[in-house]
Amino acid sequence: MKKMKALVTGGAGFIGSHIAQELVARSYDVIVIDDLSTGKIDNIEELISKAEIEFVLGNVTDLSLLKRISENVDYIFHEAAIASVPRSIDNPLVSHVVNVTGTLNVLMAAAGNHVKKVIYASSCAIYGNNSVVPNREDIAPDPQSPYAVTKLAAEYYCDVFNRVYGLPTICLRYFNVYGSRQDHNSQYAAVIPKFIQRILDGKSPVIYGDGEQSRDFVFVKDIVEANLLAAESEFRGVFNIGTGESYSLNQLADILARIKGSTIRPIYEAPRVGDVRHSVADISKAKMLDFNPKYKLESGLRQILLP
Repeated sequence: MKKMKALVTGGAGFIGSHIAQELVARSYDVIVIDDLSTGKIDNIEELISKAEIEFVLGNVTDLSLLKRISENVDYIFHEAAIASVPRSIDNPLVSHVVNVTGTLNVLMAAAGNHVKKVIYASSCAIYGNNSVVPNREDIAPDPQSPYAVTKLAAEYYCDVFNRVYGLPTICLRYFNVYGSRQDHNSQYAAVIPKFIQRILDGKSPVIYGDGEQSRDFVFVKDIVEANLLAAESEFRGVFNIGTGESYSLNQLADILARIKGSTIRPIYEAPRVGDVRHSVADISKAKMLDFNPKYKLESGLRQILLP
């Protein structure tokens, strides 16, 4: 029986490397492409050393390369992106080129090579400050940053390639993903790795605003499961991937301090431009994929902090 073959763009990154690892565990042939601008070779070094994946150093802005490496591929898990609101505000053009043009390249390569399905990593940032909470897939987008605009534009391209070119696509709107391998060093790092590192360093976590802004934090293992379910299903279109529960940043800081037995309290600074106030997923539609998140916030954080 022929083994299934998958291409993971951004496969040396935080989420992409976890997807690649699980695909190998499920006996897929796996190709990873990453330019290592934010991804790390350490994340996939064991897979490379055991010859369990093929690693290609490259960028999704290179259409000819994508066409070549997607030949005979069954599924493309498209994780490559500049996944940062602040960075998109600092340099919207670069975010557009990687996130929008890069996605268009992936879709063109996939359509040309008759790939069975493209699974696209989208974002809850698309919802912005829409007053309908929990966020449903059918509410009006309200992007608050260039990053959010790029994710929405790429979703539209996925839909068009599905309808016009007959390329099956599915867009997973990730809510706030956390887990091992998440970079805390970047100035654009997500809130959980930043909070964790400051607590480990004996420093106060920094909260921008009053800390009552809330997020739906979803563990990376649940994200990986959602990707595999999406690939193997017959469904297309847009699906929220979160937990359906939200926590304020103040609650997050309290949980982390409790796990580590710390008395450190957060410090507060001015709110940041482009930040969304409240974000929580309605995951009713995702249940059509048989998606049921297994990790509550505290249990996921304990896996990171108390491995």
